[in-house]
Amino acid sequence: MSLDEDARWLEWVTKQFESIAGDDKEIDLDEFKTALKVKESFFAERFFALFDSDGSSSISLDELLKALDLLIHGSETDKLKFLFQVYDVDGQYLKVQHRDRSACNAFWFLVSAGSGSIDPDELRTVLKSCLRESAISLPEEKLDDLTLALFESADKDNSGSITFEELKAELETFPEVMENLTISAANWLKPPDLDQKKRQTPRYLTRAYWHNNSRKLLFLCVYACLSLLLFMGAVLHHSQGGAWFMVAKGCGQCLNFNCTFVMVLMLRRCLTWLRATWVVRVLPLDQNILLHQIVGYAILCYTLVHTTAHIFNFVQLSESSEFSLWEYLLTTRPGIGWVKGTASVTGVILQVVICLMVLCSSTFVRRSGHFEVFYWSHLSYVWVWSLLMVHCANFWKWFLVPGLVFLLEKIVGIAVSRMGGLYIVEVNLLPSKVTHLVIKRPQFFHFKPGDYVYINIPVIAKYEWHPFTISSAPEQSDTLWLHIRSMGQWTNRLYEYFRQPESPTVSPKRLATSLRNRRQLLKISAKFGENHRFCNIKCYVDGPYGTPTRQIFASEHAVLIGAGIGITPFASILQSIIYRRRKQNCPNCSYSWCENIKDSDMKLRKVDFIWINRDQKSFEWFVSLLTKLEMDQADEEPEGRFLEMHMYMTSALSKNDMKAIGLQMALDLLAKKEKRDSITGLRTRTQPGRPEWGKVFQKVSEENKGKVHVFYCGAPALAKVIKAQCEHFGFNFYKENF
Repeated sequence: MSLDEDARWLEWVTKQFESIAGDDKEIDLDEFKTALKVKESFFAERFFALFDSDGSSSISLDELLKALDLLIHGSETDKLKFLFQVYDVDGQYLKVQHRDRSACNAFWFLVSAGSGSIDPDELRTVLKSCLRESAISLPEEKLDDLTLALFESADKDNSGSITFEELKAELETFPEVMENLTISAANWLKPPDLDQKKRQTPRYLTRAYWHNNSRKLLFLCVYACLSLLLFMGAVLHHSQGGAWFMVAKGCGQCLNFNCTFVMVLMLRRCLTWLRATWVVRVLPLDQNILLHQIVGYAILCYTLVHTTAHIFNFVQLSESSEFSLWEYLLTTRPGIGWVKGTASVTGVILQVVICLMVLCSSTFVRRSGHFEVFYWSHLSYVWVWSLLMVHCANFWKWFLVPGLVFLLEKIVGIAVSRMGGLYIVEVNLLPSKVTHLVIKRPQFFHFKPGDYVYINIPVIAKYEWHPFTISSAPEQSDTLWLHIRSMGQWTNRLYEYFRQPESPTVSPKRLATSLRNRRQLLKISAKFGENHRFCNIKCYVDGPYGTPTRQIFASEHAVLIGAGIGITPFASILQSIIYRRRKQNCPNCSYSWCENIKDSDMKLRKVDFIWINRDQKSFEWFVSLLTKLEMDQADEEPEGRFLEMHMYMTSALSKNDMKAIGLQMALDLLAKKEKRDSITGLRTRTQPGRPEWGKVFQKVSEENKGKVHVFYCGAPALAKVIKAQCEHFGFNFYKENF
């Protein structure tokens, strides 16, 4: 490290120390715990004891600098000695001299002078703390298995204890652990890299961005040019009315177009039909929601400019006429407008309604558990169109054809939703407040993997319709599945309704009489317990509607990325894959293989499925489906598997964090031994932390299985990160939008 970097690091740590220590210039144990942001006090106390070299029960700036210099700039051996001291719980410590290579000054550091080894009880204590720190819950017998697996692997000489040399040798078999061995305090007090501050070319100006977003950008250019032509045409046509009048008329003409076009972008049935045609290769149909939002904001801007221009125009008119400004704005006396002079009054109402619609459709409203505010305020579009008919004499000409198509779609939707009797027949209450609805599927209802529907459940809310992705496969002809996470008022009411014991359900005796086999009922009840119940609740479904995931089977190499409950569209797709890849068995031996059913739409050569969850319980949502997928290709070699699964748990600490190294090593060893992951029960090992997308996509690119298409469903923030990586590697990116 250069002298400049050393000075910058010293300044950074000093500043951070002062913010933690306060007036006494010393860090006590409570302040140390807060700074490390650890969940388990075991690690905070162990780290604090090692940092507190003089045993004063507080850490000075000098002690902090000495310890952190070793953890950040020390060798692998130095860091491993620190880790060994953390694990050697009953060890005593003395001071030995350690030389700082960069500053060439000596300081004292702690090494073990106690037992000098780690016994099974110490290792179990550490692993138990690792589990708590990583928010992983395992039974006591599984903790014993983890301790035994790691201890047997590390205790090379079978002496009954692990020495430093044995621990070092064991860690060296995990190269990914040694890449960046650190603890949270060392990482947190490390100053930001100056190289990251260098100006980079904005991704919006890169060639890759323009290539991968060509349809959307071309569409927006055409949209902008058309708006400009409409504006200039209206301005020139009313050139005799003054500057403010010309601006108002130009914006008014753009509003005629946009207030109609915003509706065209939400013709869901038409868009679903167009997805199956060549138009999908020309128009950005998959981004209709984004374009709808852009047009909505354009409408807001045009209305503000339109109203402002009219106000200035009315100010000029009031100076030379008998009417005052407020009469021009709020009365019909001046006679402005083609319906009894109501243009000004309807214009003011339209301005207020449009502003409220845009405000209530903002992200912070929809994502904050108040979806109903967005839902009901957005229904004001009926009043907007009605007022526009009265406000503008020519609006009906723009509205006529799209309005008839929109009305036809609504009529068809109502008719479809009311056809046949749809009933919720089963409900499963899953972890993290997810409601799994099983709906009796009518014969006329046909959909494709990844499609979504609007559902109305009168007992929850009589008039509300909400969109959810279908999580069952089309080949599953008898039922329709929806997985709904409680994130707002309606979804919370749904979960609480079925959680209450008094909610109406079919009694077991009555249901048993309708089943041919009573044992089937007992088997299902034993499997799901109290969180599973049968019912007979009326519901209505409008759909199905297509999504970008319809193109999955037409791609060669598909990467499916689901974040949390965002797995739902991919659950449908993965189940459909099971049906389409029929498993064959040789009658003369035990050999089995998967054979693709002849399907002109099925061009897939490889599928990578990535599921990112925050906590352990969320994996229970679809663990039975994933288990079946693994069983279907258990005989295939890992390198040649059609489907590869990758599980990530973000609350778990990564392998290079000192607070999780032992646990992750033990989980790896036990997974190899039992051929099953301890967290999910799958064969696929659950990885801690977040994916390193650069490495993930680099591996996908090197497989050369054909053109890569990445499909994502989850939080918008992660979508931006993944999309940027797709642009870098030249992958096509598709995102679910609702």
